[in-house]
Amino acid sequence: MDVPTTVSTALEDRPVSGAVCLEAGAGVGNTTAGLLAAGASRVYAVTNDAAHAKAVSERVARAEPDRTAVLEADLRSLPLADDSVEIITAHGLFNVLPPESLDAVVGEFRRVASPGCHLVVDDYEPLPSDAAIRELFALENATSELARGRPALTFYPADVVRRLFVGDGWTFDREWTLLDPVPWTENHVRAHANVARSFASKLPDELGDQLAADADRLETAIGSESVGEMYSIAFQYPE
Repeated sequence: MDVPTTVSTALEDRPVSGAVCLEAGAGVGNTTAGLLAAGASRVYAVTNDAAHAKAVSERVARAEPDRTAVLEADLRSLPLADDSVEIITAHGLFNVLPPESLDAVVGEFRRVASPGCHLVVDDYEPLPSDAAIRELFALENATSELARGRPALTFYPADVVRRLFVGDGWTFDREWTLLDPVPWTENHVRAHANVARSFASKLPDELGDQLAADADRLETAIGSESVGEMYSIAFQYPE
């Protein structure tokens, strides 16, 4: 299983070998693969997205069935026991969490964390004002707000995430830069444009058609762009 460099770098100073781990917001399973490659005894890959759960099951869990459990669940109510996890990872999770969900998710991390648990949060700084892709993300948020009443993306600065967890009792360990600049490839741009088009399709025809056309225009105009920064912050819960 291929493990992205950002994942392996973010995990390299954590005691993963032999640990029970939680990948919060499993996506396509990149961090689950990284945790298994680093020797985790068991990884709970949790996502509320059925397509992502299927992807992780097919890509990772099928190859490591004894060490992997894919759980389709809400991170605000984890189906895990108190004090049951030794490593928690959130790789590219927080940018898809709306502000009103933060307290519940952070509280669940604390509940399932065993004494001495390590936490790694990898995410993106807010984009510079002159970044072309920022306009596409704004469109994605606008279509999401109109279609379901909440934004699709929120970029939290590293210092905001740090204060959030320190305020909840975690001890800050370190902060690293994983990418600077971040390479937003044509595939990334297309994926975000597709999300905007999907939300636009749920809107009244004239409005939805205009927003879908805006997504087409931005996808073509941007192509790809290297801009912004991805950070990794590590914490430990007191023994």
